[in-house]
Amino acid sequence: MFWPKKKDRTGLNRRSNENRGKGLVLFDTVEEAIKGEKLVTKAGYTCSLVAPPPSLRKGCDVALEINLVEQPAIERTLQPVPYNEVVPLAGSGELLDIVQVFEYPAHIMVKAGNMKLTFDKQSGLIVNTSGGGCPDIPYLHIEMVGKRLDEIPRPRDIGHTLCALMLDRAVEGALEIWMKGSKI
Repeated sequence: MFWPKKKDRTGLNRRSNENRGKGLVLFDTVEEAIKGEKLVTKAGYTCSLVAPPPSLRKGCDVALEINLVEQPAIERTLQPVPYNEVVPLAGSGELLDIVQVFEYPAHIMVKAGNMKLTFDKQSGLIVNTSGGGCPDIPYLHIEMVGKRLDEIPRPRDIGHTLCALMLDRAVEGALEIWMKGSKI
């Protein structure tokens, strides 16, 4: 029986010392978190959407990781988007590892949260998406399957749910692997 190889491509397990000076902006909904990330990025600040430790979750399962030195400016930038609070990361626990990669003979599956995307190693053709129970997943599946990774719309741009955000993370991971020649 063939068992897939699992590799961590996120680097999140090495983050314990990297949390110094970082903070999380906590939101009630995924949609607010995505809007917040777009505003902060557009304003020129470095940030990323992450899965916060369960002890810090206030509403949704996504938070915006920021540099605390930039907190006042980022809070001004986020005025159009409601958020709960900004929490320093130091001592608050590890961010969760949400991206995993499984290699099969001809395909690679990237799993982000509960969403999975499988693509052909050689062509980059998406052969399947699965997981999630959000209402936009069937639409995203139709928009992606049968197309190359570099030809699809980003799920975070056309979806509105946590499932769409996790599928977008899977797309990011898959693109990175495929562009490097499928060597994981």
